[in-house]
Amino acid sequence: MTVQRRGISKTPESSAIEKKIKRGNAQRQASSWRGKVITLLLLTGVTGLVSWMYFTWADDFTHTLVSRSEILTQPRVFTVECSEDYKKYKFFPGCTPSKCGRAITDSVVTLEEAQKLRRLAERGLSLAGSDGGASILDLHSGALSMGKQFVNIYRDVRSRIQKVIAETFGLDSKQMYLTKPTFFSRINSTSAKTTHDEYWHPHIDKETYGSFDYTSLLYLSDYGLEFGGGRFVFMDPSSNRTVEPRAGRVSFFSSGSENLHRVEKVTWGTRYAITVSFTCDPDYAIDNPSLPVGSTRLKGTDE
Repeated sequence: MTVQRRGISKTPESSAIEKKIKRGNAQRQASSWRGKVITLLLLTGVTGLVSWMYFTWADDFTHTLVSRSEILTQPRVFTVECSEDYKKYKFFPGCTPSKCGRAITDSVVTLEEAQKLRRLAERGLSLAGSDGGASILDLHSGALSMGKQFVNIYRDVRSRIQKVIAETFGLDSKQMYLTKPTFFSRINSTSAKTTHDEYWHPHIDKETYGSFDYTSLLYLSDYGLEFGGGRFVFMDPSSNRTVEPRAGRVSFFSSGSENLHRVEKVTWGTRYAITVSFTCDPDYAIDNPSLPVGSTRLKGTDE
C-alpha cells in the first residue's frame, strides 16, 4: 500500500504568524535604510560644519597689525619672547637680541623717497629679472646699474632704518652692521618657474641666512591699490598677524624663530620692497653700496 504524502495545511493562525514575520522583516529593512540615510546626512552635515568652522576660524585667527590705510607717525611695537636661537651664536653686548618683537612705522622714509627708490628698482630689475614671478636685485651688485642717486638715497635711508631699530629694541646702533643679502624684490602673480620663485613658504631669517639678527623691509608699493595678496604674515602659535604694505612703510623685527613669517601669494599687480638686514657680528658686516671710482652710470638711471 503506497503511502501518500500530504501537504501540511495552513491554519488561519499560521498564516497570521507568517504575515507578521514578513511585515517585521520589511520594517527592519526599511529601518536599516533610514538609519543609513540619516547617518550619511549627519556625516555630510558634520563635514560641512567643520569646513565652515575651519575657514571662519582661519579668518578670525588672522589679525591685521597695521592696515594700508593707516599712517603711523610713531612705531607700532609688538613685543614677543625671544627664542633660543641666539644662544647658538656668539653673544655681542648691546646688540644680540634680548628684547624681541616686531614693529611698523611710516615716519622713517618719505613717500617721495619711496617713489624714487621704486623707479630705480624698476630700472634695475628690468635689466635682470626672473620669469617666475619673483625677482631680486642685490643692492651691492646692482649699485653700478642704478647710479649715484641710488647710492646716496640708500645710504641715508639705511642709516635712518638702523637708528629706529636701535631705538626700538634698546641697542647700540654702532654695534649693528649691515649684512647680506640686502636687495630689491619684485613679486607679481606669474606662476613660479623654479623653487627660487616660491617666495611664499614660511621661514625664519636667522636659520635661512645665519648672519641676520634684525630684518627690515621698506615697502615701495601699496597693498590693495597696486597689487593684491602679498601681505607680510607673522605666523604665531595662536594666530597669523599681517602687515599691509604701504609705499614708504618700514616693518622691522628680530630675526629668530619668534618671528616665523611668510609672504602671501600676489594675486594681481606688482609688489616692490627693499630688504635691509643687520647683524651683530662684525665678521659678517658689509659696506654700503658704492660706485667704483671713475665709473659711469647706465643711460637713464640717474634722475
